[in-house]
Amino acid sequence: MTTPADAYTSAPEAPVLAERHGPVLLLTLNRPDKLNAWNQEVETRYFDLLDRADADPEVRAVVVTGAGRGFCAGADLAGLATVGERTAADLAARRPADTARGLRKPLIGAINGAVAGMALAQVLHFDVRFGSPAARFTTAFARRGLIAEYGTTTLLAATVGRSRAADLLLSARLVEAPEALRIGLLDHLADDVVAAALDYAADLARNCSPRSMAVIKAQLRQDVDGEPGVPTDLATVARRADEHMLAAFHSPDAAEGVSSHLDRRPPRFAPLPTQPTEHQES
Repeated sequence: MTTPADAYTSAPEAPVLAERHGPVLLLTLNRPDKLNAWNQEVETRYFDLLDRADADPEVRAVVVTGAGRGFCAGADLAGLATVGERTAADLAARRPADTARGLRKPLIGAINGAVAGMALAQVLHFDVRFGSPAARFTTAFARRGLIAEYGTTTLLAATVGRSRAADLLLSARLVEAPEALRIGLLDHLADDVVAAALDYAADLARNCSPRSMAVIKAQLRQDVDGEPGVPTDLATVARRADEHMLAAFHSPDAAEGVSSHLDRRPPRFAPLPTQPTEHQES
């Protein structure tokens, strides 16, 4: 079932705002007075909106940014005041921190300011990252007496390399936008970062097969990120690609991709089928 565009309309005080731009959903972390610091309300709303976008055939890409002058300052320090009371059961009761990793659709970051601590893990789940000149990053953990959480070690090392990940995690130093672009924390710099990210996402929505993009994202998760019990040697990866390609050859999208190219017209790819999840909002 298609979700109406106005179903994403958010109250101004919502912890994450949602706004449809045609086939692109723009999510805005919305605690500007706290530099959009992450708390339980932000987490629940953000993950619920990702679930809704994944299940909505009319949404073909998602862009994420922050309200005000920051992207996300990491965990709300007010909540960290009682971390000494937390138990393993408390951690197990939360949604998986890598919920964004399972989104079948492109997830594009429009990073408009500071990213710190656990927010970096969420940023590293973005498929493509746009940054403004004000974008800056710090792992922060070592300077708070904490450790690299939410898989940041693996995500960061896969993005910038093992030794650079060690540098950034051990020192928790500040990485400004030009260095972030050079080492791969950012893919693009733009003065109007939200507009640039929306334009990029709209191009994907207009011209790329949703089925192809979903399969490619699954390939990256399996072949590059690694999944338990899934071999990642080149021969196995190539065999899996052969299977995916054979299925693609027989898909309507392949026929449409070829015919639209030959006819010199925009493609008309079908949306992904609805895939509701147990956490989807009603």
